[in-house]
Parts: sequence; structure tokens; C-alpha cells
Amino acid sequence: MLDINLLRRDLDAVIARLETRKSPQPFLDVARFRRLEAERKTLQTRVEELQAQRNSLSKQIGQLKAKGQDCAAPMAEVGRLGEQLTEGVAVLEHLQAELNELLLGLPNLPQADVPVGADEQANREIRRWGHPREFGFAPKDHVDLGGPLGLDFETGAKLAGSRFTFLRGPAARLHRALAQFMLDLQTQEHGYTECWTPYIVNREVLEGTGQLPKFKQDMFWVYRGSDGVAGGAGGDGADVATAGGDAALEQYLISTSEIPLTNSVREQILDAALLPIRLTAHSPCFRSEAGSAGRDTRGMIRQHQFDKVELVQIVHPEHSNDALEQMVGHAEAVLQRLELPYRVVLLSTGDMGFGAAKTYDLEVWLPGQGAYREISSCSNCEAFQARRMRARFRNAQGKPELVHTLNGSGLAVGRALVAVLENHQRADGGIDVPAALRPYLGGQAVIGP
Repeated sequence: MLDINLLRRDLDAVIARLETRKSPQPFLDVARFRRLEAERKTLQTRVEELQAQRNSLSKQIGQLKAKGQDCAAPMAEVGRLGEQLTEGVAVLEHLQAELNELLLGLPNLPQADVPVGADEQANREIRRWGHPREFGFAPKDHVDLGGPLGLDFETGAKLAGSRFTFLRGPAARLHRALAQFMLDLQTQEHGYTECWTPYIVNREVLEGTGQLPKFKQDMFWVYRGSDGVAGGAGGDGADVATAGGDAALEQYLISTSEIPLTNSVREQILDAALLPIRLTAHSPCFRSEAGSAGRDTRGMIRQHQFDKVELVQIVHPEHSNDALEQMVGHAEAVLQRLELPYRVVLLSTGDMGFGAAKTYDLEVWLPGQGAYREISSCSNCEAFQARRMRARFRNAQGKPELVHTLNGSGLAVGRALVAVLENHQRADGGIDVPAALRPYLGGQAVIGP
């Protein structure tokens, strides 16, 4: 969430920065904001005047009582002012709720060095590592290669529909090994604390990290009635009611463990000595992929359910840009140990996520597609999420100050599986296991059908 004082001080400058995100629709109804803000200022002034008048009369009443004099008239006036004050506070709270609703729909402001552009065409390549392998045979993509190794798309579709995969045998073992390797690397070498989180969270948690209210159509959710019985499930934007019209608790399947990891510091004032906090977790991720119809329907690139090792940092505001560069390096280390060629790309204003002020993508080379594809995204959200979560620390002056939050993939496990299969495939259909993974596979150097 943006600081509303930024909008109050220089609304035109904020709008100009938001417009660099190149949205086809305006992010903010400026006329509505100006109207609500004008009404709020007028009403807040009136409420403060009423409070001052009531306080003054209350003091007079105390003085009259001390002298034994009649105080009926000022007491009646205090009652009248109290009614007006109660009414004014209620209207003021309603106006502030409307303003808050507008703020919740605004994305973060891009940092000054983020390339301006409408989409990925404006992204800027920063560096490359490794070189695409020259095969002495025609390489297969992971779909053709993976069938004999246990990638079972047919059974996944039979059990849950399209964009679900069932893994067996070698593929399942390799998938597990990749996740364990990633966790060990991040915890043992990069100082992250391993966590295990709930996979279902409450609405306010998703508001904290910015998935709600704007991106509800991208989530899978359930409603649970007062009797504890689930009343329905969502994922396509439709409302679901519980039987009998009972009040329902709205809960969501996580789309990334960034959500519970980052919210673990919500509504806290942290000791500055605890910063930076580095957290990691391996979890399933659930995404409806709304708006992605027809994209990456072949194989495991875009799934409704996939696993990811997530990286989260909670840091002092002065250190968040350095922490972002560091986090990118932590994700790169995974790809380097897996001997996978990749490139690092700085995303443009139009390609960045809603809550990000600056984002780097890591794109791994996939021989089956002859292209680099995203396998990690690392973002500095600055105070955007912290303001929504009310996550703070005590600064050197002893005053509460918003922390900065960062998140990144370290890595998407399914896409890493795809990349290992395609980059390390053999002519006989087997896979050469990268040295870093062999300890997790009992020393096995080759995976065969």
C-alpha cells in the first residue's frame, strides 16, 4: 500500500509514476479520490472542533460543580455535542474506509532505475551465465523426454483436470531431491531459516502481501461456515455461500509461501537487532492462472499446482536494495550448482508485479523450447507490504518505522525439474545427474527410464 501522504502532498507526481506501469486502465479514480479527500479534511476539522468544544465544556462543568453552581445547561450542550461527534466520527470512518479501498487497488511505485515499458519487450538483460549446450543428437523437450522417467500428464488430468501432473519413480525422486538441495543450500550457506507454513490462509493475510483484493481471480479459495463445514470452493471469481446463509470464513490456498512467510511479522514491532530476517520454505503453490488461457499448455511450465522453494527477507529500509542484489545471487547459486545456463533480466515497469518496486527475473535456458524461460523472480517491495501488514521495527530514535520486505524464488521446483531433464539429457533417454544433486539420490550419477 502506498503512503496516503504521498498522494496528499503531490498527487500529480504519484499518478505520473503509476502511469509508467503502462496499464490500459487508470489505476486511480482521481476525481473520486479528490472528492473523498476534500470531504475527509472538512469533516476531520469539524470533528476536532467538536472534540475541543466538548472538552472545554467538560472542564467548565467540573469548575461549576466544584463551586456548587448549576451545570445543567453546559451538560445538555455536552450531550448535544456528543451526538454530533458520534455521527461525525462514524461518517469519517466510512470516508477513511473508502480511501483505504482506493489505496488497496494501487500498485507500488517503480524505482527510478526500472526501465519504462509496457511489457517484457522493454525488459533489460543484465548478465548471462553458462552457454547453451551443443548436443550431438536432436534434443527432446521435457514432455517427450519425461514420459519414460515418470512424468504422467494423463493421470494428472484424469485426477484433477488440465494443468496438473502426476510424478512417478525417477521423476518423483528427482523432484524431491531438487527441493531438498535448494533448502539445504539456502539454509546452510545463505543464512535462511527453514520454515513450514500453513497452505491455507485468511483473507487479511493476502491483503497484507497484495494478492487481495485485486487478484482474487488468480486464487483458489474455500468458505467455511460457523459450524466448521466447508461450504464451497472458488477459483473463477464467483462468490460462494455456505449452506443456510451462515456467516462464512473466507480462506485461500496459497499461491506462494511468500504469503505466510512475509505475514509472519504482521502487526509486530520488531527489535532492530533482529534485522535482517531471512526465511525460506518449500511448499506447494496453487494458482488458477486466470487470463493465461492458451499459454504454455504443454507440459509442466504453467501448472495449477506446483512446488517452490521461496526466499523472504525482512530488512532495514536502508539495506533493501543491497538485499535484493544478494537475493538474486542466492537464486543464481542454485542454477550454477545445477549447471544450468541462465540470464538475469531487470523487469520493466509494465512487466513488474503489483507489489514490487524493482524486480529481477532469472530465466533458465530450455533446449526443448530453444528459449530462456523464467524460473525465479526476486523483488524488493520496499514498505508496500509492510504498510498493509503494519510490520515495523524501532529505529535508532526508538520510534516505530516500517520494515522493507523482499521475496524471491529459490527456485520453482517443477521448472527446475524441466530444466535439468532438458539440459542434462542423454541420447539414450537417460539424464546425467548434476554433481550437486547426487548426494540426494544416493550417489546416482545417471537417471534412466
